[in-house]
Amino acid sequence: MVKKLLSVLGGEAASVPPIWLMRQAGRYLPEYRALRAKAPDFVQFCLNPELAAEVTLQPVKRFDLDAAILFADILLIPHALGQKLWFAEGEGPRLEPLRDAKDIAALRYDGEKLAPVMQTIRAVRGALDHGTTLIGFAGAPWTVATYMIEGRGGTDHETIRRWAWEQPESFARLMDVLVEATSAYLIAQADAGAEALQLFESWAGTVPADLFERAVLAPTARIVRAVKATHPAIPIIGFPRGAGSWLPRYAEETKVNGVGVDQMTDIASLALSPRTARQGNLDPVLLLQGGEAMRAEAKRLVAGMRGKPFIFNLGHGVMQPTPPEHVADLIATIRAA
Repeated sequence: MVKKLLSVLGGEAASVPPIWLMRQAGRYLPEYRALRAKAPDFVQFCLNPELAAEVTLQPVKRFDLDAAILFADILLIPHALGQKLWFAEGEGPRLEPLRDAKDIAALRYDGEKLAPVMQTIRAVRGALDHGTTLIGFAGAPWTVATYMIEGRGGTDHETIRRWAWEQPESFARLMDVLVEATSAYLIAQADAGAEALQLFESWAGTVPADLFERAVLAPTARIVRAVKATHPAIPIIGFPRGAGSWLPRYAEETKVNGVGVDQMTDIASLALSPRTARQGNLDPVLLLQGGEAMRAEAKRLVAGMRGKPFIFNLGHGVMQPTPPEHVADLIATIRAA
């Protein structure tokens, strides 16, 4: 049996597009909140194979989705590199920020720290039915580096941008470290049973144009090459949020099989190779709102992508206050479109 999502990532169009949602496992689900209450330390929650597998499977059990995406966090890579990571209640992730080349030189990737993630993948793969694809993921180097240098999210990324301009050699070294660690992490996920992979470049939209090649394109291309050298058949989706006009070049130069598109971009008009899958791009606010506006936009997206390899998703993740009933309604709408 050929799984629909894998077929689309292979360049085939589907009469009914496969659907999964970024952040489909998370705080909008009451079953997630009940489980999360049992594990107050978020890093340890992600590294508990039993709990992480249960969270990964929760939306698949509740909804008619074509894929499960591994429950983990993009900042597990800095954790495995030896950077101190914690999550402040109500404020998000915190890291001891890198401040100079010596801090970068001290980073050492320890894949054993992420061995529980591979246990999660094996457990989920064994529990999924034959038609559901398991997606593994990692944060792309620029996005992960922003947290490592800024020490937190919610900034304008001034520190890392200054670093990239003023200290190009140490910035390049950090990119090298992250390319090597991310490649090893994704290869291990594929070894454990992940059937597709996604690279989240969540902060691509903050990269100045003259830095885009060395901050986004080149590191991503190197990761794709490294993973494909070991697992040539595994499809990789790149999601450079906010990349806009860079998307065609991103797809061409990185050689990803699919491109995630945010809601700020017209997905149907992108000039991509006919066999490059497009993934997206309903505004998460419409899912939050639900109702006829959501259904009409979902139908418009599906109609505009007919005949192209297309995976229905959001332009970003499911928002925390989203009623689960809206997700069920969206999926039913796509199935009937």
